[in-house]
Amino acid sequence: MDFITYFVIKRYRLAYIKKKFFSQSKVKVFKFLIDNFDISLGEAQRWMDKGRVLLKGKPVVKKAYSFKGEIEVILFIPSSQNLKPIFQTDDFVIFDKPSGVLVHPAGRITSYSITHEVKYLFGKNANITHRLDKETSGLIICSKNKKVEKDIKMLFENREVTKTYLALVEGEIKEPILIDAPIVKNNNFDDIKLMVYIGEEGKPSSTQINPINYNKEKNQTLVEALPKTGRQHQIRVHLHHIGHRIVGDPLYGLSFEEAESYLENRQSDEERLSVTGASRLMLHAYSLEFSYKNRFKILSQTQFP
Repeated sequence: MDFITYFVIKRYRLAYIKKKFFSQSKVKVFKFLIDNFDISLGEAQRWMDKGRVLLKGKPVVKKAYSFKGEIEVILFIPSSQNLKPIFQTDDFVIFDKPSGVLVHPAGRITSYSITHEVKYLFGKNANITHRLDKETSGLIICSKNKKVEKDIKMLFENREVTKTYLALVEGEIKEPILIDAPIVKNNNFDDIKLMVYIGEEGKPSSTQINPINYNKEKNQTLVEALPKTGRQHQIRVHLHHIGHRIVGDPLYGLSFEEAESYLENRQSDEERLSVTGASRLMLHAYSLEFSYKNRFKILSQTQFP
């Protein structure tokens, strides 16, 4: 192919660079992307949908569009903060994610995430296989290639992965509790600033809560949480629903104004500590148990709380 990379533009919003290429003959945009970046047709379309392919400074939206001459592509550049896996095989690795670190980049403004780390260490086909909130710390599985990614995601979809969390909650929980409460995804943030809430129209959701230790002085209970389903913010909203908000939660159990202050980054560290009771969400993904070629039970190396 007669594509020429002839210079690199400055870094574009931290984790991305905008790079210029030149084609001496007319070619379809999707073929240029596939040939130059070893990606699928679907991935090429996603790059265009996200505005990462530009002609004359304007995003290209149709993959069959042809061009000759200069084209610009905004490329994701993985970086490292020296976060090492706590366990790995030839197929996957497991990180012990710190609280406050995103799993996936939130657009082009994210300078670091677990996705950065795994692709920096294991290449562009390595990827995250399941969700973990930014505020939640603990174990997360990352595949080393696309096939393994698909296989492990299927394990989660079929509920063949047992996840155990630790949470520090307000108040005393004396006995095990099975929380069965349907969860609704919130599509209107005018009245509440919550991602999800409990409602009869929601999806069936179940979490087993087992008390571990009660601190009478602080009136807080350390509990084990085992989600039977995998809804977004499930443990957080379920514990809030039964009157035992997770310590440090900046959304559930707070006023509209307090949650809005957090979401808009107007809340200082001191205010958060005062309002929520901790500088972080006290929720930790402690263990993972699953079978993939062998039987694995992985325990977090992080002490919590």
